[in-house]
Formats: sequence, structure tokens, C-alpha cells
Amino acid sequence: MSENSETPFLQAQWIGRPGYRLNNWQFPVWPAPMFRREVALPVDVECAQAFVSGLGYTELYINGARIGDHVLDPVVTKYDQRVRFVRYDVTEHFQRGNNAIGVILGNGWYNCHTPDQWHFDKAGWRDYPKLLLEIRMTLANGEQRLIGSDLTWKVSEGAVRFDGLRNGETYDARCERPGWSEPDYDDVDWEGAVVVPGPGGLLQEQTTPPCKVIETLNPVSVQEIRPGVAVYDMGQNMAGWAQLCVSGEPGTEVVMRYGERLSDNGEVDQSQICHFVKEGECQTDRYILKGQEEEIWEPRFTYHGFRYVQVEGLPDTPTLENLRGRVVHTAFEDIGSFACDNEDLNRVQECTKWSFRGNFVGIPTDCPHREKNGWTGDAHFAAEAGLMNFAVGSSYAQWLETMADTQRPSGQFPGIVPSCGWGYNWGNGPAWDSAYVFIPWYIYLYTGDMMPIRQHYEGVKRYLDFCDSMASNAILSFGLGDWMSFDPEQKTPVALTSTAYYYAHTKMAAKFAELLGKRTEQNNYDAFAEEIKNAFNRTFYKGDGLYADGQQTALAIALYQGLVEDTEKGAVVEKLVETVRAEDFKANFGVIGAKYVPRVLAENGHADAAYRLVAQPECPGWVRWIRDGATTLRESWGDVNSRNHIMFGDVSAWMYQYLAGIQPNAEMPGFKHTIIRPHFVSELDWVKSNYASPFGRIYSGWSRNGSHIDVEIELPEGTSGTFVRPDGESVELSAGYTKLQAA
Repeated sequence: MSENSETPFLQAQWIGRPGYRLNNWQFPVWPAPMFRREVALPVDVECAQAFVSGLGYTELYINGARIGDHVLDPVVTKYDQRVRFVRYDVTEHFQRGNNAIGVILGNGWYNCHTPDQWHFDKAGWRDYPKLLLEIRMTLANGEQRLIGSDLTWKVSEGAVRFDGLRNGETYDARCERPGWSEPDYDDVDWEGAVVVPGPGGLLQEQTTPPCKVIETLNPVSVQEIRPGVAVYDMGQNMAGWAQLCVSGEPGTEVVMRYGERLSDNGEVDQSQICHFVKEGECQTDRYILKGQEEEIWEPRFTYHGFRYVQVEGLPDTPTLENLRGRVVHTAFEDIGSFACDNEDLNRVQECTKWSFRGNFVGIPTDCPHREKNGWTGDAHFAAEAGLMNFAVGSSYAQWLETMADTQRPSGQFPGIVPSCGWGYNWGNGPAWDSAYVFIPWYIYLYTGDMMPIRQHYEGVKRYLDFCDSMASNAILSFGLGDWMSFDPEQKTPVALTSTAYYYAHTKMAAKFAELLGKRTEQNNYDAFAEEIKNAFNRTFYKGDGLYADGQQTALAIALYQGLVEDTEKGAVVEKLVETVRAEDFKANFGVIGAKYVPRVLAENGHADAAYRLVAQPECPGWVRWIRDGATTLRESWGDVNSRNHIMFGDVSAWMYQYLAGIQPNAEMPGFKHTIIRPHFVSELDWVKSNYASPFGRIYSGWSRNGSHIDVEIELPEGTSGTFVRPDGESVELSAGYTKLQAA
């Protein structure tokens, strides 16, 4: 690469193992390749940085030491469009004299070799693992050194005999190569690396926090269901893997199968989460002992979604000490907390946070077991909950770049990001595509960062051009609509929800144009939005407050997106309240309604009705999951699918924004000015919430005290706020602590 390259790789080449070649999509799964090179340094190292992109996943070693605590690096992208590299400061790892650099590569997303529902095994970028690495160093004598991946490197294989993203990992400890990443190792039987073509995408530094092992859980129980077969219960549905601690004879194989359900006979039931994997095992790790007194092992190039681990082949009676759960997700900071005197809602909040973490292992996903796919709808519906609970703005921003890479010249998006071609003609639609329009806005609103809006405005325009091409008289009729509605027979028409998003996207484009100073484009989008609004009401409004057949989602989305005429708003609100009451405050909607129905009720004077809906203990409802023992949110109200989905997670943002009342102000984004508008619902006695805004801690809490309510608010230095009472009266707040009363 030339010195004018935007990447740091000035001399490095992509290298691989000789003999690894694609053959009509049919080629064997080889053990994980191990690369090494030695370098002699005449003096000490003053500073050294390593830049590494190993596809699909990378582990870097220098002089026998593992570099960093990242796992599953780099984050998946659409590799033929964009490839991420990771930067490390490795100064302290080098020494005067001989040094060794080593790298192990896993298949990851880059080489999804198992046929699956989404055809990642047919991805155009797919190839055997390959490495691009460069180390830049300054020696104590002032000399500059560049060490790059090239033909001087050697390659072999070791103990990782098999790894597949959705399959699992097989590790034969007898094949370990002690000292392989240390100086003076005898590598005479290793092959010379070969130069291979890169994946084709633009090289860019990874900007999201890396994935890490965040927490370690001890199992709550172990049961030997039959001789040689034990089932461990971690007590928590999670994403990650198990760490095994075992001793036994060399060659003993221990098998770990992961799942989130148990069958009637007590075995781990994988039927709900493995049916999209067309060949081979699913969520299964295998460890073959080398025969030492104690062997501790965990996989490195795969991850699983699970609560239970079925372990077969333990040499001795299973104990709780044999297994631990390693919780893995993107290492964003936890910035939000919510609590109230309803323990069911507190559990819903915790389940939401667990589901969000488990569905952000590098990218936002639908579930960590069955698919691991970046479903755009799930990302969109959970984004505000994510931004209220975690410092996830940079992670969303990086994923949006991958979403932009999937956009066709026509403006069309697939339903999953990344995609190798699946999801353009099913699985998408305006509600799902909204991720590309709304998440840049949410990042701006919650963090003040306008860069994603600048980056993606032109892409939003292309997307709206695509919608225009699909519309008939300003009505859009494609997409998944109110997915996972409780009663499919009462599902809101797709044309209604898709057209509502069509309007909202157009209004958002106008807002982006305004922020970017493009007044003519702003006016054009505002004018066209009015045309969509008129067409929407002509098509779907039946008068007397009724949209479509009065479904909760139909009424709520029309209100929330601003499609209802002012003269009709009161009637539509009353119709929604009437419908919710008639259905006993049950969640008779899908993922769209889950975001908008509680919000619309609270915003229009019916917070008690919204609370009863959210706290509903019967099915369908969030609390029903809790009463049934859930530790994460589920995919369907009836619990027939995944038990770890995030798409119903906006309920957490609702609790922050309406029960605690912490709301961002679009006029002063990033919580430079905060609206505090709690809703004192009659069935709660107290609420407490903390939020670490970009400026510092925001606190909002309230409690009943006889005939009045005490409210406590704290705002960080350099900010201000407005407290809004239930009657609409407002009180201006300055930074610091404020205590006041509300009737």
C-alpha cells in the first residue's frame, strides 16, 4: 500500500496458509491457523503500536503474552465493502534481543462454512481466515521499524481443530504447541505463509468498544440426569460461553451443548434455536483433555445464547466447580438505572438490560443463539432503551456504516445487517428500515453527536427515493408490519404502519435538512410529508376516532407519528383508551405497538392506563414473562420462540421517560437541557432513576408523602432543566440538587 493510504498498513500484505483455496463453495473446515514471526531488536523499544485485522476473529500474542482482553475481534462488517482493524499499544511487550509475534485466527462471520437459512455460507467475501498486521515502533536509538505481515511469516495449526460461529468449537489440548509465540521456538516444520487477496473492503479502525468477557457467573445447580450426562443451570439467560475446569486421562472428550430450555426428560432442548442451521452441530463445544492435573478451557472463536449447559463425558462426578458462565458482549458502559416499588417492573427492567447486552455482541442482533443476525427492526425498536441504559452511541454509529454498505443504489435495504444478499425481498420494510433513519436521530438526541446525521443524510434521501418508487398514491404496502402481534387476525394492516413510517421518515429527512442548513430540501420534504399525511387519513381514517379496525397499534402509531389532525386527536385518544380497557389492559399488539401504545397513552393524559398495560400480569404482557421465570425478554407473547430477544425492549425507555420522567430535549440535545416530567401513576408509591448523560449524572426520583408527592432532581454542572407538573405547569431548574412538591 502507498504511504498516502488512509490506513496504517504501509508494508503489510494479507497472508494466509498455503493450500487453503475455495473450490465451488465446497472446501473442508481446517483447524485454526497460527502465524508467527521473530524479530531481533538491537536496543529497547521506546514505543510500539500494533494494527491488526485478522478475519474472521483474531488473537494477538507477543513474546508469549496475549495482547489485550478483547474477544471476537474485529467486529463483523460487510467485508467486501468495509473491514475493521484494531489498534494496540504494545510497547511494554517488546524487549531488546529476540522477540516473537504470534496470531491465531478463527472463522467467525468471515468464513461461515455451515449452510444456514441466510446463506452466509455463500457470501461473496467468504474465504479461509487471513491476516493483515503491522507493528510500528520507535527504538531507543531513534530508529523507526515497520514489521508487517508478509512472506517472512510462518504458519501452522494447533489445538483449535474446528470453529464455527453457529456450530461451536472443538479444542484438542493434546495438539497444543507450547512456546509457539515465544522467541527461539523451533518452527522448522511450519509452512511459509502465502500472500492472499484481501476481502476487498475499505480498511477502517474499529471505533466501537470491543467485545469482552464482562462477567463470570457460577451455576446455581447441576443435575446428573443419567450416568455421564449433567445439566448445569446458570440461573440467567445470557450470551457467551462456558469455562470448563476438569481433570482426567489424555484423550477424554467433554462435550458441552448450550440451550435456553429443558425438555421433559431434563436434557437441554435445542429444537427452538437450531433449526436454521442446516448441517452439523449447533451451539456445541468439545474439549479433549491432555491429561494434566487441572485443565481450564473456554472457547475463543464462537459464542452462544443459553441458560443451560448439558455436559457429557466428565471423568468424575459433576460438581458446581466444573463449569462457569462467561458473559460476553460489547464493553459499553452501563449508564442507567431504574427502580420503583413494583418488583415485577424492576425485573422487566433487568430482563431488558440482560437482553440488550446479550444482543449486542459486536452488533445489535435479534437473538444470541438461533440467528445472531443484525435485524434492523430489533435495532430500531430497542435503540432508545439501549441509549438510556448504556453508552452505546459509538457502537450504533459503527453499525450504521455497515448498514450503509448494504444499501443498494436504488436505496433499498435488507432486513439484516450485514447481509450477503438475503433479506432484500422479505424481512425488511419501513418499520425495519427505520433503523437507518431514526438511530442517527436518537444518537444526536441522546448524545449530541451529529456526525451520523451528516454521514447518512444522502443515504436517507436515497432510501426515500426507493419508498417513492414503491408507493401508490403516497401509500406504502410492503414490510413486516406489526411483527409478532398477539392475535394475527387483529394485526394492524401493513399498509397503515408502513405509510405511517413513510411519513415519519419524510419528516425526519426534513429535520436532518434543517440541521444541515439545506432549507430548500427541508421545505420540499415537509411539503411531501403533508401529501402523505393527507393520503394516510383518506385511506385509513373512518371518523369518530377510528383508524383501520381500531387496533391498538393503528391508533397509537397515527397519534405518535403526528398523522392525526388536531380536530380529531381527542377522539382518537379516547378510542385508544376505550380499546385498551375493552381488552383488559392486555398487550394486543406486536413490536410496533409495544413501542407506541404505552408512550401515546402517557403523553395524552392516560399514564395510569399505560401503567396497567405495562404491569399487566396476564398474557399477553411483559410481566407474564417474569411470572413465568424469564430472565430475559422473549420473542413472542406466548413463549413459543426465542427466550432472549430485545425487540420488545422499549418498555425500559418508557419507564425512564414517563415514570421517572427523564426526557431529552431536541432543542438542546445530549441532555444539555433535560425535561423532567414524571407521571405519578396511582399504583406506585416511589420511583428512582439515574442516568449518566454526556454532561454528568441526572437523577429523578419521587415518593408519596401523605397528600403530596416529594420530587428530587439532580442535574449536572453546565446544564439546565424544566420540571413539568401533572397539570402542565413548568418549573425551570438549574444545575445541582432541587427538591419540590407535586400535588
